[in-house]
Amino acid sequence: MKVLLTGATGLLGSHLLQALQQRGEHVRALVLPVENASKLEAQGVEIVRGDVTDASTLAPALKDIELTIHLAGMMGVDRPLADYRLVNVTGTENLYRAAQEAGVRRFVHTSSHTVYGLGHGRFLKEEDELRPDNDPYSITKTEGDILLRRLMQDSKVETVILRPGTFFGPGDRLHYGRMAQRVKAGKGLLIGRGKNALPFCYVTDIVQGFLLAAYHENAPGNVYNITNDRPLTQQEIFNAIADDVQGKRPTLHLPYYPIFYGAFVAKALADLTHTKPLVTPLGAMMFGTDNKHSVDKARRELGYEPAVELRDGLKLAAAWFNAGGMDQPLVTQASQYAPLGGAKS
Repeated sequence: MKVLLTGATGLLGSHLLQALQQRGEHVRALVLPVENASKLEAQGVEIVRGDVTDASTLAPALKDIELTIHLAGMMGVDRPLADYRLVNVTGTENLYRAAQEAGVRRFVHTSSHTVYGLGHGRFLKEEDELRPDNDPYSITKTEGDILLRRLMQDSKVETVILRPGTFFGPGDRLHYGRMAQRVKAGKGLLIGRGKNALPFCYVTDIVQGFLLAAYHENAPGNVYNITNDRPLTQQEIFNAIADDVQGKRPTLHLPYYPIFYGAFVAKALADLTHTKPLVTPLGAMMFGTDNKHSVDKARRELGYEPAVELRDGLKLAAAWFNAGGMDQPLVTQASQYAPLGGAKS
């Protein structure tokens, strides 16, 4: 079967690509014009250049495709809400409509656990209200989620929406790598008491969810949380990382609310000085509040079951970090800051 994969150069994409190839699928990757695709080409991936924000570039990527898995999105970068919306909302609509035109059989879309908002302190389910926090990523992932649920109502394309937890593993520079660097340098700290659950999931368990969404007969027409519903606390995770990388367990506790509100000041100063803020409001909420999500629906309907205990996953990520993973060159350094093809000049 021919599969189109967006976001193939990312952490989740690289792991999902491997799983698809192990199933014998022919994988085609939609890659931005500025992205370095040499690693994908070496893995036998068919490369098509295009940009989800420019609908005119998408038809060649979808020709003869039976399954589309849409991972690409904007996250973790300091760009305006309009750019996030162009990628995460308009880009999703462009790709979905092009998939409809091309006769794609199944479309799997990546939403996010942040669509519910952070800090609810209970296991959130798919039927819970979407209340994103005031953050460009959360806002636009919610808008994309709502848009696709509307479009799928009258679509012949089998459509599945996944709301994954925060995934980590070897190659994760955004979350694990930064956390490991801080405790390695003895600069780790805890927001609040540290007893709050973090919504983390090992990357191969997220891959399992995507494969079930792609192939299971029960999946079409549904939305699923995909994560580990046996979360560790903030303190447990930082202690484990410190032990694994020969760092220092954090003992400094900073109160949550001063950090949260201070993050807005830090963001404003960073904007003025064109630097990266030390902490963002989303980061403060992610690490300082209690976040967990139910996977009962995916377990019941798809047979999903997290296979990697979080403590074991942290050890696997540490092996990558200890081998100099953060010193390795990025596969693609420019994609999140690339010009957007659909942007109006």
